[in-house]
Amino acid sequence: MDLSEKMLSAGRGALFLTALSAVSQLLGFGYRVILSRLVGAEVMGLYQLVTPVYSVLISLTAVGVTSAASNLTSQHLALGNRRAADQTLNTCLKFFLLALLPVGTVVVLASDPISVHLLGDARTQLGLILLVPCVALTGVENLHKHFFYGSGLVRPPATVELLEQFVRTLAVISLLLLFLPQYPERVVGLIVTGMVICEVFSSCTLVILYRRKMGRSTLTGPGEPGPIRRRRVAAIALPVGLNSLLGNLLAAANNTLIPQKLVEGGADRSAAISQFGVVCGMTMPMLSLPIVFLGALNLVLVPRLARARALNRPGEARRLVSQAISAVSLLTLPCMALMVVVGPDLGRAMFHQEGVGEYLLPLAAVMAMSCGCSVLAASLNGLERQRAVAAISLLGGLVQLAFTLALVPLSGVGMAGYVAGAVVSTALELALFLWQIVRTTGLKLRPFLWLTAPGLSALLAALTGSLLFRHLKAGGLSPVSAGLGTLLFSLLLYLAALQAQGVKVRETLRLDW
Repeated sequence: MDLSEKMLSAGRGALFLTALSAVSQLLGFGYRVILSRLVGAEVMGLYQLVTPVYSVLISLTAVGVTSAASNLTSQHLALGNRRAADQTLNTCLKFFLLALLPVGTVVVLASDPISVHLLGDARTQLGLILLVPCVALTGVENLHKHFFYGSGLVRPPATVELLEQFVRTLAVISLLLLFLPQYPERVVGLIVTGMVICEVFSSCTLVILYRRKMGRSTLTGPGEPGPIRRRRVAAIALPVGLNSLLGNLLAAANNTLIPQKLVEGGADRSAAISQFGVVCGMTMPMLSLPIVFLGALNLVLVPRLARARALNRPGEARRLVSQAISAVSLLTLPCMALMVVVGPDLGRAMFHQEGVGEYLLPLAAVMAMSCGCSVLAASLNGLERQRAVAAISLLGGLVQLAFTLALVPLSGVGMAGYVAGAVVSTALELALFLWQIVRTTGLKLRPFLWLTAPGLSALLAALTGSLLFRHLKAGGLSPVSAGLGTLLFSLLLYLAALQAQGVKVRETLRLDW
């Protein structure tokens, strides 16, 4: 049977991915809670300094070719050309390895000056060196994973990704329990070593599954000439990779500058690292906890739009984008509104840190807008508008960097300057992404369904939930029990408010799109 005949519908694929993503997200959040308790806010801050370097390395080597693998695989299989799909993956692997060799060599040889002069803390050097094998394995894993997603076979990579979370949690926590206490540099190295172990598992598993699914005897179709194939891969990989690289370079610059600028404003170095770790290593991950559907939606949406484009179906593309925006709004806005209500107590209970809820309201708005940016950027990538995505993301990153440089060093401002920059830059990106989508597809704006109805319903649920939460706690219930009761009541109120405004939730979130 042809692979294209075995493809799941987008709705069923998204449902399956969302279910696994929910479990994976909960496991990942639990892992971060345990990790933060074991190592403390200062080591979490050091780890947050290393993480953007990992993202930059992935951008330089893998992001572009993984996008090309997903996009072109979907197009080839839509036309019945399995051989060309296999050839595309092999070409993407070669591009990745050719890019990784010089980049990884530079990172290893220059790890000392990078850690001291770029990241501003010599204690990140060991983690930087260990990132290179981690990136190599991650690239191989992601290429095979996106081949499966592009072909519509979501179960193998999604299951492996869930198992990867278990392996990472077990590996990192086991290493820390075995070797703690250690110097902070070695603790960061232990965390990255655990990441390497889990990437060995996931990359090997996906390679084996790919070989079983794509045996040579099943490769039908004429294939694609090498020069044409390489040009098509490069045409997608270069703008996507450049976009990701520039965005991650700006994020790395922000993450590096924030502790330095806090110190310029009068904070102690250790306190600056801890404050940075609380906001970026605890608050933001906590806010991302309810957004379990977004990655699944984007992974299904991109190849679906690429297929619609290959078959010249603009009406289908507009319908997919519109419904994706509606789904994100209906699911994201109430999640962020309710996190503002229960977030401070949740943060204290999980992380044992009072500062987790300090910037919760503006950061929740940032997270909601980021979800909109994510689905719009994915839609533009599926429609081969990668250059527009790159330009908008670069502009947003520059705005954020400007706020960090100008406001964070000011006495009495500090991290509030970073948060203000996040609000302004994300709002700007959202507006520009939406403009590009309308311009590209001819999509008609639906402000009532996308914003007004879910926004008002979420506001009502949050305000009522806040009163109920305080009343339940005052009545003697624990924060956990009060929070669960508040969430259940607020959810029912949100759905009722939507129905009162004439929004058909089931139709908007139907699984046959």
